Amino acid sequence: MLSKANNLDFETKHLPRKYDVIAPDGSEIRLLLTMKGGSMVHCTLPPHKISLAVRHKTVEEVWYFIEGRGEVWRKQGDQEEVIEVKNGVCITIPSGTHFQFRTTGNAPLRFVITTMPPWPGEHEAVRVQNYWK
Repeated sequence: MLSKANNLDFETKHLPRKYDVIAPDGSEIRLLLTMKGGSMVHCTLPPHKISLAVRHKTVEEVWYFIEGRGEVWRKQGDQEEVIEVKNGVCITIPSGTHFQFRTTGNAPLRFVITTMPPWPGEHEAVRVQNYWK
């Protein structure tokens, strides 16, 4: 739902019940809002699932986890790590970083993603070698 006040474009949107698209990594994406500097989505990876490993060509992201438990693998150059994620954890995905994530519990892994600049389309994500099979 969009609302307008004082002739300015203020946007308000509630989280959609159904996902809008499946991301190039295989996760469920619910589109939220976009402005010229960035976009925001809600991401869900169902229980016992592993995303596909990808890297982004031009965008950088901030992820904030709100539900579930999981792990995220990130690699850029010689720097590589696997971190545990759960409610309250926030991470960055710099441009060019190879990454993959998985759920480690019986609940879906849910997080909010801010993408800067806004997500340009499917061509942005490039498949890389999986860390987890």
